[in-house]
Amino acid sequence: MAFEITVAGLMSGTSLDGLDIALCTFEEQNNKWSFAVIATSTIPYTAEWKKRLSEAYLGDAASLVQLNADFGYYVGQCVREFCDEINEEPDLISSHGHTIFHQPEKGFTFQAGSGAAIAAVTGIDTVCDFRSTDVALGGQGAPLVPVGDEQLFGGHKYCLNLGGIANISFTEKDQRLAFDICPANMALNYLAEKTGLAYDEGGELAMRGTIIPALLSDLNALTFYQQKPPKSLGWEWFQQNFLPIISNNKYSVEDSMRTVIEHIAIQIAASLQPAPGTTMLTTGGGAYNNLLVEAITEHVSRHGIHVVVPENQIVEFKEAIIFGFLGALRITNHYNSLASVTGAGFDSIGGAVYLGSQ
Repeated sequence: MAFEITVAGLMSGTSLDGLDIALCTFEEQNNKWSFAVIATSTIPYTAEWKKRLSEAYLGDAASLVQLNADFGYYVGQCVREFCDEINEEPDLISSHGHTIFHQPEKGFTFQAGSGAAIAAVTGIDTVCDFRSTDVALGGQGAPLVPVGDEQLFGGHKYCLNLGGIANISFTEKDQRLAFDICPANMALNYLAEKTGLAYDEGGELAMRGTIIPALLSDLNALTFYQQKPPKSLGWEWFQQNFLPIISNNKYSVEDSMRTVIEHIAIQIAASLQPAPGTTMLTTGGGAYNNLLVEAITEHVSRHGIHVVVPENQIVEFKEAIIFGFLGALRITNHYNSLASVTGAGFDSIGGAVYLGSQ
């Protein structure tokens, strides 16, 4: 017998583009899942929300708790308005939240956006806090998307996400493997903001630049790239390790951007095994950066791998779709965090559930 559920998946990424909402139906039949997208939307963050979210790590305990509640109420209002506008009512909301702290080596991770507040505002059962269980079990708590990559997008050898951080997943010897590769839009947007732009549309700024060998060498020498998976990156690592290198004002923004793009492409290619004739599904905001996709294509083609950029809806909302799927797995008691990916003691079912319905 088939099982079907409608879920609003929510994603707020490190690049602070906005809140992604993907309303989807997920169906399980004979232990196989499929999905259909009903509607999607991105609610851009105001300057105030960008400031609060990006600076939250600097605040005291009370301000962090306040942010968690405020952001939850805000997200709940966004979802309520979205559902009313399209006249659809999901069975479940599944929210990633916005990562403020991610330090699995110290045993904690924190994504703001109170699930209780979301459930209260919307009246819809809500799942959130997907990463904490895995971290408590000794895992990285990330990436979690590979579960969806495997079960919803299994037709591709590799699934690459070019968000604030570039991450990848693939199956090898019947095990799903995944890890964060390097900063992506997080670094490119930081450089674009120096020119007054939110991001480098299409990679046009970077196209005017040239690669700086010394800068490229410094970036490639970062010790994270010598670590073996499982491994993950967060805002703290970016600030402490990557930002000091690219914030050197002796280089032009255009040259720095072109060099960072080359760095991203090199690190992505270095993370792959040769697999002639296979494809790499490439999604996330970075898939719209033409120069970045060209650089990645050039490097991975040497491994016999073909880059596939899907339709815009999947490019933009794949992570929100998959977090919706993780919520469906949570309430049906299926594993949604893989130890082979995160390094945890065992596979687990992560996510806190808040009831919105009476």
